[in-house]
Amino acid sequence: MLLTGDLVHDEIGGYAALRARFAASRSPVHCLPGNHDTSEDVRRELAGPPFVHEFAVRYDAWLVVMLDSTVAGANHGHLQAEELERLDRALAENADAYALVCLHHQPVPHGSRWLDELMLDNAPEFFSVLAQHSGVRGLAWGHTHQPFEGMHGRVRLMGTPSTCMQFTQNAVEFEVDTRPPAYRWLELEDEGGIETGIEWVDADE
Repeated sequence: MLLTGDLVHDEIGGYAALRARFAASRSPVHCLPGNHDTSEDVRRELAGPPFVHEFAVRYDAWLVVMLDSTVAGANHGHLQAEELERLDRALAENADAYALVCLHHQPVPHGSRWLDELMLDNAPEFFSVLAQHSGVRGLAWGHTHQPFEGMHGRVRLMGTPSTCMQFTQNAVEFEVDTRPPAYRWLELEDEGGIETGIEWVDADE
């Protein structure tokens, strides 16, 4: 499982509920902080299995990389030089693997003016690192509370709706949508392909 940030909404007590929800999970739960988390809170409150905080983990033919794009006290995203160096190094050390790279902030515009002001502010540098590694096949993020599908060269781009509320797409100003909670499922194929889709959850489920 991949939790791509905003695990709580500024309330540290919410991590206890999250821990209880996943307590019986037999699958590793990879965690990233979002702009409503801090990396310190996430690591402290979600310490130990099934939660995973490693930067990069190899699963057979695939490498899963979890990038911290948060900026203290701000809502937009930025990948520090050290984070980009770690990414470059992890991809180079696993050149025989396909890679799925995850972060919180969207690296491409979604078409909502207010939301795109809060995207990753150094996306060109990020994509420059990815372009040097042919094994990168997928890029997934949260933050936007809406789905996104696209391609950047050979890399599949996947924005994910929220498991809470959604934001209206193509809105000039902040606006909450009426769509229900949702999540994205992923199948990482041995040959490097990615199958994926969005599951919208009924209110009574």
